[in-house]
Amino acid sequence: MDEERETLQRIVSTLVNKNDEIHFIDMLNHTISNVQVNSSNAISELDEEFDGLYSVLHEMKGSMANTIQQEEARKIQALQDQLSQCSHALESSEELLELAVQSLDIKNPAKLLEAARQIKHSVTVASAFRLSLKPKVSDSMAHLMVDFALEKRMLQAVKFLPVPKAPEIDVAACLVADNCITVSWRMPEEDSRIDHFVLEYRKTNFGGLPRLKGEQHWELIDYIKATQYTLSGLKFDTKFVNLRVQACNKAVAGEYSDPVTLETKGKIEKLTLSGVKTLYLNSSAFFMNLHVESASAQALLKHILSGKENNHFCGGLRNFGQNPLLKSNRRSNAASPKRGTNSPRASARGSRDRFAGESYTVLGDTAVESGQHYWKVRAQKDCKSYSVGVTHRNPGKFDQLGKTNSSWCIHVNNWLQTTFSAKHNNKAKTLGIPVPDRIGVYCDFDGGQLSFYNANSKALLDTFRTKFTQPLLPGFMIWCGGLTVSTGLQVPSAVKTLQRSENGLSGSTSSLNNVAQ
Repeated sequence: MDEERETLQRIVSTLVNKNDEIHFIDMLNHTISNVQVNSSNAISELDEEFDGLYSVLHEMKGSMANTIQQEEARKIQALQDQLSQCSHALESSEELLELAVQSLDIKNPAKLLEAARQIKHSVTVASAFRLSLKPKVSDSMAHLMVDFALEKRMLQAVKFLPVPKAPEIDVAACLVADNCITVSWRMPEEDSRIDHFVLEYRKTNFGGLPRLKGEQHWELIDYIKATQYTLSGLKFDTKFVNLRVQACNKAVAGEYSDPVTLETKGKIEKLTLSGVKTLYLNSSAFFMNLHVESASAQALLKHILSGKENNHFCGGLRNFGQNPLLKSNRRSNAASPKRGTNSPRASARGSRDRFAGESYTVLGDTAVESGQHYWKVRAQKDCKSYSVGVTHRNPGKFDQLGKTNSSWCIHVNNWLQTTFSAKHNNKAKTLGIPVPDRIGVYCDFDGGQLSFYNANSKALLDTFRTKFTQPLLPGFMIWCGGLTVSTGLQVPSAVKTLQRSENGLSGSTSSLNNVAQ
């Protein structure tokens, strides 16, 4: 009995499972219904498209018929005017003919001669003898005929919209600068039916192709009409960003492009100098080979800032003052570096050309000798005074930025009241504008131009125009505070636009501009 019950239970269980599977018929019926509905919708959209085409053709027919009617009216009016002139000339000619016939009966020679003169004069001035015997306009209307052969072939070639091909991202044209990524792409072949593009991006820590697992979700930017787009305001806590693009027409979206990976700028590292001032360095961008008077501090800094070397300036910075002691707040598991073998005196001599006595000036150790460069500086809120600019390689021992004919800078003083000025050759020009949160420095060595910008809004603060005859070093002066320096940046597109606009104007933009000596 138990065996039969178990068998029956297995049969019931099997039937239940089969019954659930057979319910797949409901899905089939639902799919059939959807096909019918979607087909009806497609036919309705097709009707709308053809109705629109008919409407366009009907409108074109009316416009062309109106043009023909206007041409007809113009020609008829011209011919009627000519007909009226001919009728009037004919009447005048008949009157003269009748007068001439009557004059033949005059017997008096004198009267006959007078009548002949009058008739001759009337014939001379009569319009009948000056009329053109050719119609002013032709009766042909062939120039208003329409040939629809090409259009018919085009209409006969109308097909359903194809799926767009995948775009190709032009990595060489992509730009990464100022927490902005400008992505450029192109279609593998021309497609006039493309309506818009969709851009997707996501952050990743991996520098190669995207991985299937562990990736963040894609962020989407839709309805892009151009073939490039700028992602702005990005503050990545990762080093790489994946991007991909797809093209869409009115009906369907195509395949995504092959994803590309772009590298964002590195994190900011912090160095504290002598308890007098704090200088922040971008460890991934060009602060290498620091030289300080303390050999142990020199070895420590080289250890902290070791990394990928780049072909830009600001390779090294140095602190001035008595017994500089430098330390880093970057956590590291590495053992403390051993004291270097170079003596403080030798290190000081090797770095002497980059510093100036009691000025608290910090300089880069790699000179700007050509090309265009851009870097940004941000001051701490409690910074009492600071200067940002450039100087020649060999400043005097007590020289300060902006107080010599070989240095140019922007100076901010917050001691008693805030003052903002541009300095050169010990002359200052007050800038009657608020001090920005970040200052962008643009140096065009070959073009002889040094410009300062609001690094956030890209508004121009001031410009020095001169002829740089010697290599330049980026310079910074700091009193009671700290600066955050970001280097190795590409020149922002907004700055390039402003430079082109400014260079198109004649004259100088700064009263302090002098030719370098």
